[in-house]
Amino acid sequence: MGRVTERRRTIRIRDGIVTTRPDTLVAEEPLEIRLNGKSLAITMRTPGDDFALAAGFLVSEGVLAAASDVQSIVYCAGAKDDGSNTYNVVDVRLAPGVPVPDITLERNVYTTSSCGLCGKASLDAVRTTARFTIDDTPPVRLEPTLLAGLPDRLRAAQEVFDRTGGLHAAALFSEHGELLDIREDVGRHNAVDKLIGRALRQDLLPLSRSILLVSSRASFELAQKAVMAGIPVLAAVSAPSSLAVDLAMETGLTLVGFLRGPSMNVYAGDERIALHTGV
Repeated sequence: MGRVTERRRTIRIRDGIVTTRPDTLVAEEPLEIRLNGKSLAITMRTPGDDFALAAGFLVSEGVLAAASDVQSIVYCAGAKDDGSNTYNVVDVRLAPGVPVPDITLERNVYTTSSCGLCGKASLDAVRTTARFTIDDTPPVRLEPTLLAGLPDRLRAAQEVFDRTGGLHAAALFSEHGELLDIREDVGRHNAVDKLIGRALRQDLLPLSRSILLVSSRASFELAQKAVMAGIPVLAAVSAPSSLAVDLAMETGLTLVGFLRGPSMNVYAGDERIALHTGV
């Protein structure tokens, strides 16, 4: 099985001094996700938590909503000439009675990056396939000071980033600021899928009392994944996209961007943020 990190020879130049030394890099390998034996998607990911990644991806596509929806997740035979397994192909088998969307599923695979679809089509696709609504009754209520402390806690928990400097991270926090889980991956969408997939396999969906924090910008794709998992709050250390804001406003998602220390921008769902006089 592929490793999370690999070593490569590098030439370093520092203040005009040239040295040769090995460097630790994050591993990147393709993962093919199959559904009931049919190839569905290929993503470039950091090996590890592959079953969770596949499950989380299928939550995002509206196929899975509970651990009982899954009959099995297995690695398929690899493609090496000697017959050994590459551990780069995962097949998810649905439990009997769980419906498999035909046309809609294929379209949804493309909506994850909004490729070839207009904004309205992307929003409609999420609305059509969502298995949960964002229902945090009573509403989650967050102090800005609580949100302000989350990025440092996320960064402190990034073990592989410390060795490579080349990974995105996503973390789930409780409404009280407790770190529930964190995943790292070369792809920011994969890190979120791994979080959601792990929650699904523990039968914790919907994540209606949680905060999703990402170490990147908040794209439509990441907002989509939060909505599909029933997460009420998405926070990002960088900017959101316009379509992510549109989706957040339409679905009731609280979207926070540029979360850096005590500074942040609230783009949607400000009713969950305790805004005091003068804010």
